[in-house]
Amino acid sequence: MEDVQKVLNLKHAWEFILDTDIIQSESNYYLLSHIARLVNEWIFQEEGDKRSVPVTIGGTNYVPPIPIEFKVKEDMSEISSSNKTDIDKAIELCMYCMRTQIFIDGNKRASVIFANHFMISRGLGLLIIHQDVVEEFKQLLVNYYETADIAKISSFLKEKCWKRLD
Repeated sequence: MEDVQKVLNLKHAWEFILDTDIIQSESNYYLLSHIARLVNEWIFQEEGDKRSVPVTIGGTNYVPPIPIEFKVKEDMSEISSSNKTDIDKAIELCMYCMRTQIFIDGNKRASVIFANHFMISRGLGLLIIHQDVVEEFKQLLVNYYETADIAKISSFLKEKCWKRLD
Protein backbone atom coordinates (compact mmCIF):
# COMPACT_ATOMS: atom_id res chain seq x y z
CA MET A 1 0.00 0.00 0.00
CA GLU A 2 2.85 2.40 0.84
CA ASP A 3 4.44 1.77 -2.58
CA VAL A 4 1.19 2.71 -4.31
CA GLN A 5 1.03 5.89 -2.22
CA LYS A 6 4.61 6.75 -3.19
CA VAL A 7 3.77 6.41 -6.88
CA LEU A 8 0.67 8.59 -6.48
CA ASN A 9 2.72 11.15 -4.57
CA LEU A 10 5.35 11.25 -7.33
CA LYS A 11 2.58 11.82 -9.86
CA HIS A 12 1.22 14.72 -7.79
CA ALA A 13 4.69 16.25 -7.38
CA TRP A 14 5.30 16.08 -11.15
CA GLU A 15 1.89 17.61 -11.85
CA PHE A 16 2.75 20.39 -9.42
CA ILE A 17 6.10 21.33 -10.98
CA LEU A 18 4.66 21.18 -14.50
CA ASP A 19 1.89 23.64 -13.67
CA THR A 20 2.26 26.74 -15.89
CA ASP A 21 2.68 29.12 -12.95
CA ILE A 22 4.94 26.82 -10.94
CA ILE A 23 7.34 26.03 -13.79
CA GLN A 24 8.01 29.78 -14.00
CA SER A 25 8.69 30.01 -10.26
CA GLU A 26 12.14 30.19 -8.72
CA SER A 27 13.73 26.86 -7.79
CA ASN A 28 14.30 27.57 -4.11
CA TYR A 29 13.97 26.07 -0.64
CA TYR A 30 10.24 26.80 -0.45
CA LEU A 31 9.55 24.99 -3.71
CA LEU A 32 11.71 22.05 -2.60
CA SER A 33 9.81 21.88 0.72
CA HIS A 34 6.48 21.78 -1.11
CA ILE A 35 7.78 19.03 -3.41
CA ALA A 36 8.92 17.07 -0.33
CA ARG A 37 5.47 17.58 1.21
CA LEU A 38 3.85 16.12 -1.90
CA VAL A 39 6.35 13.24 -2.12
CA ASN A 40 5.71 12.25 1.50
CA GLU A 41 1.98 12.95 1.71
CA TRP A 42 0.08 10.29 3.67
CA ILE A 43 3.38 8.57 4.51
CA PHE A 44 4.86 10.87 7.18
CA GLN A 45 3.18 13.36 9.47
CA GLU A 46 5.89 16.01 9.04
CA GLU A 47 5.78 15.70 5.27
CA GLY A 48 7.79 18.70 4.06
CA ASP A 49 9.22 19.97 7.32
CA LYS A 50 12.94 20.26 7.84
CA ARG A 51 14.38 17.24 9.60
CA SER A 52 15.08 17.75 13.31
CA VAL A 53 16.32 14.28 14.23
CA PRO A 54 19.44 12.32 13.26
CA VAL A 55 19.20 9.92 10.31
CA THR A 56 21.36 7.23 8.80
CA ILE A 57 21.65 6.40 5.13
CA GLY A 58 21.67 2.77 4.01
CA GLY A 59 24.89 1.57 2.40
CA THR A 60 27.14 4.24 3.87
CA ASN A 61 28.68 5.35 7.14
CA TYR A 62 28.02 8.99 6.30
CA VAL A 63 25.71 10.61 8.86
CA PRO A 64 24.41 13.98 7.72
CA PRO A 65 24.25 16.68 10.37
CA ILE A 66 20.84 18.03 11.26
CA PRO A 67 20.15 20.74 8.67
CA ILE A 68 19.92 24.37 9.68
CA GLU A 69 17.25 26.05 7.57
CA PHE A 70 18.98 29.39 6.97
CA LYS A 71 22.21 27.58 6.00
CA VAL A 72 20.36 25.32 3.56
CA LYS A 73 18.65 28.35 2.00
CA GLU A 74 21.98 30.15 1.79
CA ASP A 75 23.74 27.15 0.21
CA MET A 76 20.96 26.62 -2.33
CA SER A 77 21.00 30.30 -3.27
CA GLU A 78 24.78 30.21 -3.65
CA ILE A 79 24.57 27.19 -5.98
CA SER A 80 21.79 28.79 -8.04
CA SER A 81 23.63 32.08 -8.46
CA SER A 82 27.07 30.60 -9.18
CA ASN A 83 28.84 31.08 -12.51
CA LYS A 84 28.47 27.38 -13.36
CA THR A 85 26.45 26.15 -16.31
CA ASP A 86 22.76 25.55 -15.63
CA ILE A 87 23.17 21.76 -15.95
CA ASP A 88 25.96 21.84 -13.36
CA LYS A 89 23.78 23.98 -11.07
CA ALA A 90 20.86 21.53 -11.44
CA ILE A 91 23.06 18.55 -10.63
CA GLU A 92 24.72 20.32 -7.70
CA LEU A 93 21.33 21.35 -6.28
CA CYS A 94 20.11 17.77 -6.62
CA MET A 95 23.19 16.25 -4.99
CA TYR A 96 23.35 18.89 -2.25
CA CYS A 97 19.73 18.22 -1.26
CA MET A 98 20.30 14.45 -1.25
CA ARG A 99 23.50 14.65 0.81
CA THR A 100 22.07 17.16 3.27
CA GLN A 101 19.02 14.94 3.89
CA ILE A 102 16.88 18.00 4.58
CA PHE A 103 13.73 15.97 5.25
CA ILE A 104 13.06 12.84 7.29
CA ASP A 105 12.34 10.81 4.14
CA GLY A 106 11.92 11.17 0.39
CA ASN A 107 15.05 13.25 -0.10
CA LYS A 108 16.20 11.51 -3.28
CA ARG A 109 12.72 11.62 -4.82
CA ALA A 110 12.17 15.27 -3.90
CA SER A 111 15.70 16.26 -5.00
CA VAL A 112 15.36 14.73 -8.45
CA ILE A 113 11.96 16.36 -9.03
CA PHE A 114 13.35 19.66 -7.74
CA ALA A 115 16.37 19.44 -10.08
CA ASN A 116 14.00 18.67 -12.94
CA HIS A 117 11.97 21.78 -12.12
CA PHE A 118 15.19 23.80 -12.35
CA MET A 119 16.07 22.15 -15.66
CA ILE A 120 12.64 22.35 -17.29
CA SER A 121 12.28 26.03 -16.36
CA ARG A 122 15.51 26.67 -18.27
CA GLY A 123 14.73 24.45 -21.25
CA LEU A 124 17.51 22.00 -20.38
CA GLY A 125 15.55 18.75 -20.54
CA LEU A 126 15.30 16.18 -17.76
CA LEU A 127 17.41 14.13 -15.38
CA ILE A 128 16.12 10.57 -15.64
CA ILE A 129 17.83 7.80 -13.69
CA HIS A 130 16.75 4.85 -15.79
CA GLN A 131 16.46 1.44 -14.12
CA ASP A 132 19.42 0.18 -16.21
CA VAL A 133 21.79 2.58 -14.41
CA VAL A 134 20.28 2.64 -10.90
CA GLU A 135 22.95 0.37 -9.38
CA GLU A 136 25.78 2.45 -10.81
CA PHE A 137 24.03 5.61 -9.61
CA LYS A 138 23.69 4.18 -6.09
CA GLN A 139 27.41 3.34 -5.95
CA LEU A 140 28.36 6.82 -7.12
CA LEU A 141 25.88 8.37 -4.68
CA VAL A 142 27.43 6.49 -1.75
CA ASN A 143 30.86 7.71 -2.89
CA TYR A 144 29.50 11.26 -3.06
CA TYR A 145 27.96 10.97 0.42
CA GLU A 146 31.25 9.81 1.87
CA THR A 147 33.62 12.19 0.02
CA ALA A 148 31.47 15.21 -1.01
CA ASP A 149 33.34 15.00 -4.34
CA ILE A 150 30.68 15.68 -6.97
CA ALA A 151 32.86 15.15 -10.08
CA LYS A 152 32.16 11.45 -10.75
CA ILE A 153 28.43 11.51 -10.11
CA SER A 154 28.07 14.76 -12.04
CA SER A 155 29.79 13.26 -15.09
CA PHE A 156 27.63 10.14 -14.80
CA LEU A 157 24.41 12.16 -14.60
CA LYS A 158 25.39 14.30 -17.60
CA GLU A 159 26.42 11.30 -19.71
CA LYS A 160 23.79 8.71 -18.77
CA CYS A 161 20.82 10.53 -17.23
CA TRP A 162 20.49 13.90 -18.93
CA LYS A 163 17.78 13.77 -21.58
CA ARG A 164 17.74 16.90 -23.71
CA LEU A 165 14.53 18.05 -25.30
CA ASP A 166 15.66 18.59 -28.88
